[in-house]
Amino acid sequence: MSLVTEAAAVTSRRTRRRWGAPWLFLLPAALLFVAFLAIPVGYALYLSFRGLRVTGGGPFGARQETWVGLDNYAAAFTDPEFLAGFGRLAIYGIIAVPLTLGLALTFALLLDLPRVRGARFSRTAIFLPYAVPGVVATLLWGFLYLPSTSPGNWLLRSVGLEGPDMLHGGMLYPSVANIAIWSGVGFNMIILYTSLRGIPSDVYEAARLDGANEWHIAYRIKIPLVGPALVLTGLFALIGTLQVYGEPTTLRPMTSAISQTWVPLMTIYRDAFTRDDLSLAAASSVALALGTLVVSVVLLRVTQKRSFGESR
Repeated sequence: MSLVTEAAAVTSRRTRRRWGAPWLFLLPAALLFVAFLAIPVGYALYLSFRGLRVTGGGPFGARQETWVGLDNYAAAFTDPEFLAGFGRLAIYGIIAVPLTLGLALTFALLLDLPRVRGARFSRTAIFLPYAVPGVVATLLWGFLYLPSTSPGNWLLRSVGLEGPDMLHGGMLYPSVANIAIWSGVGFNMIILYTSLRGIPSDVYEAARLDGANEWHIAYRIKIPLVGPALVLTGLFALIGTLQVYGEPTTLRPMTSAISQTWVPLMTIYRDAFTRDDLSLAAASSVALALGTLVVSVVLLRVTQKRSFGESR
């Protein structure tokens, strides 16, 4: 009996070790997730239901934090500047998202052509702008946009012409979107190109034997098969659009056309650090995060059956 009992104890210890080993490896990531994501999100959600109210009345009233329910959310959704920021964001996204994905797919298809020359150099050159920090890229393009520092405007003035003002009027949205396109095409191109390289070459050979040229192969084989990667890159581009902040904030000192509340995140920053209204900023942040989550889920539900072959 003692041998049986000892063997059972050893088996039990081994089972516990096997069960606990994965959780032990996951523990550092779980701690980082809780410390830097779950707790801040929970605290922001808590703050969104709180607010400063004057208590005591009269000249000696004191501001005290108290429970205000959904008042902050009502204030956020009735703020005309916050809502107008979403309209500007929509115009920006209509320009940036299709062009980013279209150029990324075009470059990926061109680099995947057989016997293409300079593929390695081209991949590096297209991807390189993604490695440039966002603030640096915005400053670079900002100086190229300014009439006083733009080489293009200097050349036009030298022949007696006047260049367009890239930071005002109808050129403002394309100018801001161009920075994101320039930076994001390389990253999305790498994802799509990697997906293309994963397609078996036998598929292409069979198509060529049937008389298909490279255009037919790209349109009828490559693009449908990289559908999941297109959905992924589209989701990244959409989330990036909803979180636009760095480009307009960096360009703001260069033009009067970009206000302090040009996009929703700039409004949230103003409420939190200029007006010292953390509760309203928290409510706006939660609303923006939930909106991003809903849009992402809807996009995946709409596209998953066609791109991933799933029915639900």
